Amino acid sequence: MSRAFLFPGQGSQAVGMGKELAEAFATARHLFQEVDDALSQKLSALMFEGPEADLTLTENAQPALMAVSLAVVRVAEKDFGVDLAAKGAFAAGHSLGEYSALCAMGALSVADTARLLKLRGQSMQKAVPVGEGAMAALLGAELDLAQQIVAEAQQGEVVGCANDNGGGQVVISGKKSAVERAIEVAKAKGVKRAMLLPVSAPFHCAMMQPAADAMAEALGKVALKAPRLPIVSNVTAKGESNPDDIKKLLVQQVTGLVRWREGVLWLKSQGVAQVVELGSGKVLAGLVKRIDKDIEPLSVGSPAELEAWAKAL
Repeated sequence: MSRAFLFPGQGSQAVGMGKELAEAFATARHLFQEVDDALSQKLSALMFEGPEADLTLTENAQPALMAVSLAVVRVAEKDFGVDLAAKGAFAAGHSLGEYSALCAMGALSVADTARLLKLRGQSMQKAVPVGEGAMAALLGAELDLAQQIVAEAQQGEVVGCANDNGGGQVVISGKKSAVERAIEVAKAKGVKRAMLLPVSAPFHCAMMQPAADAMAEALGKVALKAPRLPIVSNVTAKGESNPDDIKKLLVQQVTGLVRWREGVLWLKSQGVAQVVELGSGKVLAGLVKRIDKDIEPLSVGSPAELEAWAKAL
């Protein structure tokens, strides 16, 4: 069976994440310590105990979600003898999850990935003063309708499609006033639900250009090797393996549309029949289920799930 490994993005964080793994496996404890050391921060304590408000901060949530995903990967490989590259055909991640995918596939070191995500979170937060930007979910709208809605709502201000999550779920992003106009336009066009999201910055829109510039500079200084499996880019919605191309796409990803739905459909076109979400939560498995019923979605994040999955392979 052809399978792909998926790595979650922001919104999948929860207080307590990674704690069971750390209690059950020395491998996970070492990984969390590696991330703490790279950041000179007790991120693992924040993950295990909270407070939730601090964990949810973009600059903490991004490296924390990567840390849990990589702990699952390391335990699978070292404690259960699972060779991910031999068991899969592709890897993909949602937004920050693309960095987790690259790290899991040996393209980036854990320390570099942690530092890049910390910087990415800080840069995204700094790019737009709090309260000036917003994001909203349009539920019951496909991408073409969402694009019409944002075009009508712009009126000279930034608002665009940020995430095409599939299953009639598109997230829009931009200046708060323009996003609020888009919500009204969506309602007038009969969209089932249009609601503001509790986020601290307008991700994946043109207002994030200062963060894209910061990431271009930072990525220019790190070694990025060819990944062991092709990584499905959020920007191109297809597998990428060339390190120079991947770096450019990671920069474009900061301001660009996350083409998740198209990426999942591309995986299917390549013969992928199963996706395995590695890390915190089950968000991506749920999205895949809505995009294509033929693909089997699995989520592996706890010691019990890891053991059951490794046995079944």
